[in-house]
Amino acid sequence: MGPLPPSVPSSTRVGAPHAAIGEPSPWVVRWTPLLRAGGRVLDLACGSGRHARWLAERGFDVLGVDRDAAALAGLPSPVRPRQADLEQGAWPLGDEAPFDAVIVTNYLHRPLWPHLIDALAPGGVLVYETFAAGNETVGKPSNPDFLLRPGELLDAVRGSLRVVAYEDGVIEVPRTAFVQRVCAVREAQQAVGAAAPPRYRLDG
Repeated sequence: MGPLPPSVPSSTRVGAPHAAIGEPSPWVVRWTPLLRAGGRVLDLACGSGRHARWLAERGFDVLGVDRDAAALAGLPSPVRPRQADLEQGAWPLGDEAPFDAVIVTNYLHRPLWPHLIDALAPGGVLVYETFAAGNETVGKPSNPDFLLRPGELLDAVRGSLRVVAYEDGVIEVPRTAFVQRVCAVREAQQAVGAAAPPRYRLDG
């Protein structure tokens, strides 16, 4: 992944138009079956914890990370909260990796991308979804510097992870938004002579 153009600020965190408040993103729900049962999951910039809560209810060991202490205080007890400023100083989660999954929604801080990829265990899954260029024509966020450029999320994982699914377009429910989203896997090294390739179910 090449350096960012100097004119492009690195981060934004915004509200969620593409899932009702408190409900998990359909993109996260769709790809949860790829996660190792009971595995360790990082919910990055988790906010009030809609995904952390949902995943913990399904038996995953979830670490919810956010800089907002008040939001973390509202997480249910199965979720392990950790307060951290993700945009200042060194990557704060080196002592927590590896994870079986990393979940990121409605948050963009480009310098974290290599850390998120490195934090995945073999077989680990990255599920990422956030706003894209064009969203400035329909609502917030509207600053084009804080919106993914066409294909940018795909380029961020290319060469490091196997892309299972990628979308770059418009959703209309519950309101119009331009989004990019990816599901990608850090493939475990297969033994020589392995009989079958891994299967990543696309139909649930």
